[in-house]
Amino acid sequence: MFTNTLLAPFPLLNIAFFSYIQGMEQTANTLERLTQPIQPDEIEWRVQMQTKTGKLIVVPYITNRCVMDRFDKQFGWFGWQNEITEIQGGFLCKITVTVPATHTSPVQILSKTDGASRTDIEPVKGGISDAMKRCAVQFGLGRDLYNYPRVFVDTPDKFIPDWAHTQLEMLVKKINDGSYKGGEIVTLRASYQKV
Repeated sequence: MFTNTLLAPFPLLNIAFFSYIQGMEQTANTLERLTQPIQPDEIEWRVQMQTKTGKLIVVPYITNRCVMDRFDKQFGWFGWQNEITEIQGGFLCKITVTVPATHTSPVQILSKTDGASRTDIEPVKGGISDAMKRCAVQFGLGRDLYNYPRVFVDTPDKFIPDWAHTQLEMLVKKINDGSYKGGEIVTLRASYQKV
């Protein structure tokens, strides 16, 4: 429990302050399912670019299915909703959740909004999906992906080869269980495949 001796002479302010802090702690605790590490099947790896040496730089994204599943598990299918608004060049997504009452705090309604541009492939569906995923990150879902190492795939292909998907899955598992001991850059090669 947070204490502040400066508020001691002001009992009403003291009560309000501690109620506020306690409510923040409760809300943080209730987002546990959203903020658990992202699993390999909840990630979509995308090619960010191909280097001059032919390596692909790939980055992880949460899938929209991950967003829906995690919010359903956290709040129940009736405890959250999203609202999509079309704006010039893209979409805004507002996600509103109902945090249940506890013995120390009343029901809380929380909303967050984020946006994304139309995508090159399926501009409407892709833009809506990206806006929803970006909004979910504001609740903590998938935020740990920003701490992943930079991943290079050593291949002449323009797409992620099948052999690399297996290695990417292993990388995620090692990051999640704490056994990843590599640096800030990872290079995947076909020769690293286990036979």
